[in-house]
Amino acid sequence: MGRIDFGRKYVQLKGPIKLRLDVRSMTITAIFLAAVIGLAVFSLMVGTLKLSIAEVFSAFFGDLAGFKRTVVIDWRLPRVLAAIVFGAGLAVSGSIFQSITRNPLGSPDILGFTSGSYTGALVVMLVIKSMAFTAIAMGALIGGLATALIIYLFAFRNGTQGFRLIIVGIAVSTVLGSVNSMLLLQSQAEVALTAGAWGVGSLNGIDWSHSLPAILFVLVLLIAAVIMNRPLREMELGKDAAKSHGVHFERTQFLLIVIAVALTASATAIMGPVTFVALAAPQIALRFTKTAESLAPTAAVGAFVLLSADILAQRMIPGMILPVGVLTLSIGGLYLIWLLFHQARSA
Repeated sequence: MGRIDFGRKYVQLKGPIKLRLDVRSMTITAIFLAAVIGLAVFSLMVGTLKLSIAEVFSAFFGDLAGFKRTVVIDWRLPRVLAAIVFGAGLAVSGSIFQSITRNPLGSPDILGFTSGSYTGALVVMLVIKSMAFTAIAMGALIGGLATALIIYLFAFRNGTQGFRLIIVGIAVSTVLGSVNSMLLLQSQAEVALTAGAWGVGSLNGIDWSHSLPAILFVLVLLIAAVIMNRPLREMELGKDAAKSHGVHFERTQFLLIVIAVALTASATAIMGPVTFVALAAPQIALRFTKTAESLAPTAAVGAFVLLSADILAQRMIPGMILPVGVLTLSIGGLYLIWLLFHQARSA
């Protein structure tokens, strides 16, 4: 006799907060988190100055002093944490948009929010002529949120439908791409070169003063996304079904879009526009877990993808550190071609 499938296995947590956790999703999340920790330790060890694993842990506990501790704590650790947290933030942002649009193409890269953040940063650098890091980060954040508002207003008609949101997002992204090119062409060569380099997306030169506020902000947004996970999943059942479960559809959708855009804009404000992570990480997590019930596996996959891409970008060409955005853009282009081909075949 064949085995009878009684469904997925869950663990029920009882107490002040009752949770039902999917065993498969928990396992996948734990595996990717373990991989992230291993990659993080490896990234702290290797470089121009090679350190042992004992020296890395000694730096954390204060037993290692001097230049080696500076290398681990002040130079390498901000970059590693930024890759982990921003990778998780971009992945969760992509997952929210893919759930809202019900389309694997629904990511901040495709919808134009990343381009909007880049436009905001360019306006600060090239129009206002300020190269202050805080001003650039604020410009990127405002640009991303303003783009989201424009797209939402154009796409809103008796509720925001996923396909309409994607079409409007692609159109706005195309216009913003032209605006960005025009701003760069009309600027002085030195300033345009700096702005163009920032627009590739990189973690090079990141430090605590730049990354820590954004890391803390993204962590708060991730907690907010987890809190909104249940209404997000009920919205996937359809507008009528979600409303029957007590979900205020339009208000919840708008709040989720704000959270997702803020996640993308915060990461973009620090490292520039980094593509592919928000597009691919949710789909990778979905293929491993076979369910989109939890955001935790998606966040773990996003952290793994961006951290591994940054490590590879630092060591792909000897003597040269590539911006991580170059690597993710190349891989993301191939993934997008495969995704479009797969969808066309399914249709």
